[in-house]
Amino acid sequence: MPVAALRPDPLAAPTTRPRRAPAQMTATQAAVRVNRALEDGVLMARVKDGDEQAFADLVNRYKDPLVNYLTRMTRSRERAEDLAQEAFVRVYRSADRYRERGQFQAFLFRIATNQLRSEERRAARWRGLLPSLAAEQRLRPPAPSPEGAALCDEAASAVTAAIRRLPLHYRAPVVLREIEGWPYARIAKALGCREGTVKSRVHRAKDLLREDLHDYWNRGSK
Repeated sequence: MPVAALRPDPLAAPTTRPRRAPAQMTATQAAVRVNRALEDGVLMARVKDGDEQAFADLVNRYKDPLVNYLTRMTRSRERAEDLAQEAFVRVYRSADRYRERGQFQAFLFRIATNQLRSEERRAARWRGLLPSLAAEQRLRPPAPSPEGAALCDEAASAVTAAIRRLPLHYRAPVVLREIEGWPYARIAKALGCREGTVKSRVHRAKDLLREDLHDYWNRGSK
């Protein structure tokens, strides 16, 4: 075969190949992640020793990514900021139990996600509690509108106020059962009484709440 046949034709269109990111860039990014993870571990070790500046450095480093994540999850910037603040508080309080594995960001986001999950479960239990306390003519759910949302908020406020008026020995079991979702056995252990006593107190508390809220539920039917 002639040698010229192996040479590229200078007039031919250049062959295009997909450009690959230099290996050095990938290595650099990996090094940055490793260094940041190591820095996070050092900062958390200092937080365990009571170094408030180290905690502030962690907050400044991860506040925006966490708030952005929670905003996408909740579609509310204000709620996301509240959840993020609570997540950082929990990180600070649990610093003694933190074990460095180079995964601080995952640790932080897991706390925030679990907190959001608990909040949504609590809200769902509230939605289940309201109809059970309402008179029959008030059980129709409000239409999905700003007015309907306002009615739900108003009802929740009324129930919250009524719960606060309950005697403590009724208030504690009904909140733990209906709002926090605790099983009866766990409530009994926490309150130092029998499981049957807890059940009867929850039942009585709901009766008292219905009586307290009777005028509120029926005000529109008169």
